[in-house]
Amino acid sequence: MAKGFQASRQWERINELWVTEDAAADLTGFKSDRRNFNIALWDPTANGVRYLRALVYELATRLSDDEWSKIENVHNRDVGDPVTVRYEGKSICLDYLQAALELGFIERELTLDGARVLEIGAGYGRTCHAMLSNYDLDSYTIVDLKNTLSLSRAYLREVLDDKQFAKMRFIQVEDEDIDAALGSDRFELCVNVHSFTEMTPDTVQAYLRLIDDRCEAFFVKNPVGKFRDKAMDGHQKGEEAVRLAMETGPLRQVLDIHDSEAVDAAVPAFIEAYRPGAGWACTADARGVPWSYFRQAVFRKTSSRKAA
Repeated sequence: MAKGFQASRQWERINELWVTEDAAADLTGFKSDRRNFNIALWDPTANGVRYLRALVYELATRLSDDEWSKIENVHNRDVGDPVTVRYEGKSICLDYLQAALELGFIERELTLDGARVLEIGAGYGRTCHAMLSNYDLDSYTIVDLKNTLSLSRAYLREVLDDKQFAKMRFIQVEDEDIDAALGSDRFELCVNVHSFTEMTPDTVQAYLRLIDDRCEAFFVKNPVGKFRDKAMDGHQKGEEAVRLAMETGPLRQVLDIHDSEAVDAAVPAFIEAYRPGAGWACTADARGVPWSYFRQAVFRKTSSRKAA
């Protein structure tokens, strides 16, 4: 080989370790192993953050001015050192990008200013943070497990101003009768984002009855089913975690979450599973971007019933 056309030291190493002389002997699986990862793709097992940032960047290019405004209205988004990208001078992470999309979806169906909001399973509180930062809510109540509630309380105390935080109420599942703790409170909106799928079916039904009794509208964003594809994460949390995950949620059918027809076929069951009661109508539903198998929906009560 002419001296000017020799392999770099980087590629000499790649040829020695991964794209070897035997690489072409058996093409089985080569597009999903180190051979192709060193030729055309970044190895997803070692480049998760790179792919996450690529996803956030691509989604950021598609945001409307209104969606950017919703994100920029949320102050202190950098608390906790999120994985971010900068797009046209603005910092964005996946959590608040999703929150902006969710708020846009909800507000097309409901008026949020002045609303009393109940959230079941708030995570660290990003939905609450975004909602209080974009609308003049009357109140925001979170119902959650003890440890997660401690996290959301600490986070929201850090990121919200005093006026916003004064609208908060936290109810711990383990130590309180939720109905008794709520007293006579009623809500214009209940929110559940990716937590009903992690509860027992009986618990989900209990919460849906609570929503039916106390709320006028319900926004839900959850998976339409389960998956068992070990290639996606190597089941790194262990087989016990996989088994437990398969037991939770109202929708436990296993499907190919990257097959649009399989996902679409599961949507009617999703709508019925999350309808709070017979007197409720689904007024809007759509894919829960960016995830292929997440669905979001707004339900509204069509027949009112006085609280007992």
